[in-house]
Amino acid sequence: MELQFSIIIPVYNRPQEIDELLQSLTKQTYQKTFEIIVVEDGSNLKSDEIVNKYLEKLNLKYFFKPNSGAGASRNFGMQKASGNYFIIFDSDCIIPPNYLVEVENALTKKYTDAFGGADAAHQSFTAIQKAINYSMTSFFTTGGIRGSKKAVDKFQPRSFNLGISKKAFEQTKGFSKMKIGEDIDLTFRLWEHKFETQFIENAFVFHKRRATFKQFFKQTFAFGNGRPFLNRKYPKTAKITYWFPSVFILTFIISMLLLFFNIKIFALFFGVYFTIIIIDSLLKNKNISVAVLSVITTLIQFTGYGFGFLKGLLKNE
Repeated sequence: MELQFSIIIPVYNRPQEIDELLQSLTKQTYQKTFEIIVVEDGSNLKSDEIVNKYLEKLNLKYFFKPNSGAGASRNFGMQKASGNYFIIFDSDCIIPPNYLVEVENALTKKYTDAFGGADAAHQSFTAIQKAINYSMTSFFTTGGIRGSKKAVDKFQPRSFNLGISKKAFEQTKGFSKMKIGEDIDLTFRLWEHKFETQFIENAFVFHKRRATFKQFFKQTFAFGNGRPFLNRKYPKTAKITYWFPSVFILTFIISMLLLFFNIKIFALFFGVYFTIIIIDSLLKNKNISVAVLSVITTLIQFTGYGFGFLKGLLKNE
């Protein structure tokens, strides 16, 4: 089967991000034709003028629709697409020049009806964004399952960098109405329909994620809050590792309280752990500020996800 790529990009009130993303897509080394569909999800800050800048450089279509959330917007874009393989990006991504070449090479070597790729920090990112990227992708924080390392046998693609065939989209009906965890939900339904997924290590994107600690906390809290619902909906996919952030942050709080009673052993353990984080982040980012901030973002990540997970458990009881 000859691959015909359609890139789907939902956007909500982020014209500057779309500008950077489309600019990066003009630099693709891929020689074959591909289309790009931008779906404006009822934004007040519209991206139409930005899109118009690239109409002569890219095979580009723009649609404005009432606000319905990212999942429904992605489905809308795939319904409008003319290709047979859809690639979905978040608007806060920058795409490396060889991305589509890497995807085609991987799918030619081993075809699957869905794939996911890694994310990385671009040199233009702020120190906080680079620290957030480290916390979300490091082996010492997430086991590396969202980084550039093949850490799991069955990869669960994430919506910021996800590919799905037209056939798989039509059979699964795409994303559900879930606001958080809709990409994981889609993966589980792909597996239920006997579609295979894969991780394409070289098909990475530069993902900005969130720009402030507050935004990052809200994001990770939402991730954690949605996980118990997914565990209940797909009980065979539940893992004890989903409890780790909650256990980590509760143990950390207890260790800090024990210091008032001169019990230091647990605090010493966390001191060693955070020292490892600083050293590892420094080696990867070559920046001491990012390394120190990585401790803060790791704490925020575990706190947000951990307490979100506990709230989700109580809500679903």
